[in-house]
Amino acid sequence: MEKTSRLPGLYKLSLRERVEILAQWAELSPEEKALLEKSLSPEQAEKMIENVVGIFPLPLGIAVNFLINGKDYLIPMAIEEPSVVAGLSHAAKLVREGGGFKAESTEPIMIAQIQVMDVPDMEEAAEKILEAREEIFRLADAKHPTTVSLGGGSKGLEVRKFPQTPAGPMLVIHLLYDTRDAMGANMVNTAAEAVAPLIEEITGGRVILRILSNLSDRRLARAWCLVPWEALEGKGIPGKEVAKRIV
Repeated sequence: MEKTSRLPGLYKLSLRERVEILAQWAELSPEEKALLEKSLSPEQAEKMIENVVGIFPLPLGIAVNFLINGKDYLIPMAIEEPSVVAGLSHAAKLVREGGGFKAESTEPIMIAQIQVMDVPDMEEAAEKILEAREEIFRLADAKHPTTVSLGGGSKGLEVRKFPQTPAGPMLVIHLLYDTRDAMGANMVNTAAEAVAPLIEEITGGRVILRILSNLSDRRLARAWCLVPWEALEGKGIPGKEVAKRIV
């Protein structure tokens, strides 16, 4: 039978029955299935963060009906607010009738910023940094061999010159880093820290900031969908004539 995220009446089943359906759909092992019924223990939490005093559980639900780029998905949602899972499942059902969601993304490139002050010769320093590109990449990538083995790691280097700022002249180096599926904040920060001593040696300046940039314009995701008017009929949603007047 072809796998589909259309699971009508799932909400009418018992929790155990829903788990069985999910386990079959996702081909979960007995161990993975058991995790759905097992909460994080205080002993595990104690090893994860500081000053642990307890754990905070949330219900884990499944939003159904999702068709994304021609493939069916069940969407896990850890949330305590009623009606959200049901509402999202209903919206996905409407979108499904229009062919489902279409989505695309760019490569997951994040920016590590290294700020350099007190540079004797900014032009010469900028040139030397670009000439040392491969050595800078080597130092940054050495901190994350697993990410590099998966196709991530250093992908580019930019040098920006700011001859006049309230803090004085400065260079800002952008290390473009592919973090793969990770959000990557710690990864990028570690890479910036790793290359800072070499940057100081090359420029003769003083590295101040070495941190992830909050500008994520190299890492973009887009999604769009079409809901046919026929899917909205009888659901109390403005019809064609109302929409025409709005346009």
